[in-house]
Amino acid sequence: MSQQNIDYDVPWKTFIELYFHDFMTFFFPVITADIDWSKPIRFLDKELQKVVRDAEIPRRYADKLVEVYRLSGEKAIVICHVEVQNEGEPDFGAKMYNYNYRLRDRYNCPIVSLAILTDDSKTWRPSGFQDELWGCSTDFKFPIVKLLDYQENWAALEASRNPFAVVVMA
Repeated sequence: MSQQNIDYDVPWKTFIELYFHDFMTFFFPVITADIDWSKPIRFLDKELQKVVRDAEIPRRYADKLVEVYRLSGEKAIVICHVEVQNEGEPDFGAKMYNYNYRLRDRYNCPIVSLAILTDDSKTWRPSGFQDELWGCSTDFKFPIVKLLDYQENWAALEASRNPFAVVVMA
């Protein structure tokens, strides 16, 4: 990954950590409604780096790994892997799948992988990974947000009090 991409990701990671509730509310309101915000959230960046380091896949960069609790009566913990991607990548879906299953294996709990796509291509919208051989198949899907889609609602961004509206406009 180039130095330019790393520098681009640092402000995103910082802002997500500082304003995680606002981040989720702005980009993923349905998921936000299922999180118990009265319980503490925990950022697991060091744990994520262990998973990436131990992987037998090329070194890849991931953003925030966050432990949250759901509103359901279950004690289930959801780990949110948030990927901010600023350029098209042919194997992006496979990368998201690899991180998801490695985190599921490590934490033995539901994992949700979320992608914020900040690239300039209107057509690049990876939202899953599929693989099949001899009747054995994998079908992995993940929610994406494409920042280009917000251009159509610029007035709503300007009127929003959510700090991520400013981030999107920037």
